[in-house]
Amino acid sequence: MEDFDESRLHALVGKMLGDLGGAYGVPTTRIGFRLGLFEALQEGGPATAAQLAARAGGLAERYVREWALAQAANGYLSYDGDADSFSLSPEQAMIFAVKDSPVYLEGAFDLAAAMIEGEPKVEHGFRTGEGVAWGESAGCLFCAVGAFFRPGYLNNVVANWLPALDGVTDKLRAGGKVADIGCGVGFSTLLMADAFPESEFVGYDFHAPSIAEANAHARAHGVGDRVRFETAAAKDIAERDFDLVTAFDCLHDMGDPRGCARHVRGMIATGGAWMIVEPIAADRPADNMGNPVSRLYYNASTMICVPTSLAQEVGEALGAQAGEAAITGVLNDAGFAHVRRAAEGPFNMILEARA
Repeated sequence: MEDFDESRLHALVGKMLGDLGGAYGVPTTRIGFRLGLFEALQEGGPATAAQLAARAGGLAERYVREWALAQAANGYLSYDGDADSFSLSPEQAMIFAVKDSPVYLEGAFDLAAAMIEGEPKVEHGFRTGEGVAWGESAGCLFCAVGAFFRPGYLNNVVANWLPALDGVTDKLRAGGKVADIGCGVGFSTLLMADAFPESEFVGYDFHAPSIAEANAHARAHGVGDRVRFETAAAKDIAERDFDLVTAFDCLHDMGDPRGCARHVRGMIATGGAWMIVEPIAADRPADNMGNPVSRLYYNASTMICVPTSLAQEVGEALGAQAGEAAITGVLNDAGFAHVRRAAEGPFNMILEARA
C-alpha cells in the first residue's frame, strides 16, 4: 500500500472544502438569479442589504443580508466591510447580471440543480443499465440546458462558427435552406434565422415539450413565415435538399449517432455541409484530467448524456467527452469523407463535414 502522505491529505481536504462551498452555493445563487438580486445590484450600484432588499422589490432585509454575505464569501459579490455594502465588479456582472454576456452562467446553476433532482433515476440506471429518457430526469432539464448553452450560441454561432465554414455564410445570405437537428427550445435556430433573413430554417427535436417552447419563441420573434419547428427524431426527418444541417451539442446524446449521420448524409443537397457542435475534449481521457471544463462535462455526461443515449435505440452512449477522433469516425462511417475542425471555443469544438 502506498505510504500515507499527510500533506496530500490536507491538500485534498482543502480542495473538497472548496468544492463543497461551490455546491452549497448553488441554491443561494439560484435564488439571487430568480429574485433579481444580481441585476438590482448591477443596475443600481453598491448597496447595503436594506437598500438592496428594497431595490429588488421589497424583499425581507434579513434574508437578503445573509444571502449577500454568502455571495461575498463565494466571491460572487464584493463586500465593503467599512460601509457594510455590497457591489458587483464588471467581471462579476458578466457572469451574474449581464444576460447576453458570453459567460453569463445562470443556466449552469439551474443545470446543477436539475442533475441533483434527477439523481434517483440515474442511480437506478446504475443498478439496471437502463437509460433515463430526455426530459424525464428532472422537471425542466431541457429549459436549463437551453439556458446554459444560450450565451455561447448568442456570442459565437453567427459571429464565429458559421463564418468558419467554407462558403456557408454567402449561401445563407443569398437564401439557403437549413435544418437544425436537436434544436431544443430553438435558441440556435432563431439566432441563425435572425442573422440570415433570406434563408429558410427548420428546427427538429424528438422532445415535444422543447418544440412547444421553440414555437412560442418563434412567435415572439415574429419569424413564423420562414422558421418552423417540428417534433421528429433525427432518423425520421423526411425533408431533403438542405444546404446546411446543424447539430448543436446533441450528436453524442443520441442513441444511434451513426444512424443519424447516415440519414443526414441523405438530407444534404449537393455541395451542402453539416456543422456539428460538440463539447470540446481531448481524444484520450487521460488528457482531459485536471481540466475544469472536462470536469463539468464528465459529471454532466454521467447524469444526463449517457442516460439519455441509453434510453434510446442502440444506446451507443458516446458521452460528452467523446473527443474529435470518435466523432470524426462516426461521420466517416456515414460517408462524410471530409471532416475538419473549423473552429473551437472554451466549451465547444465545431466540426464541418462534407461528403
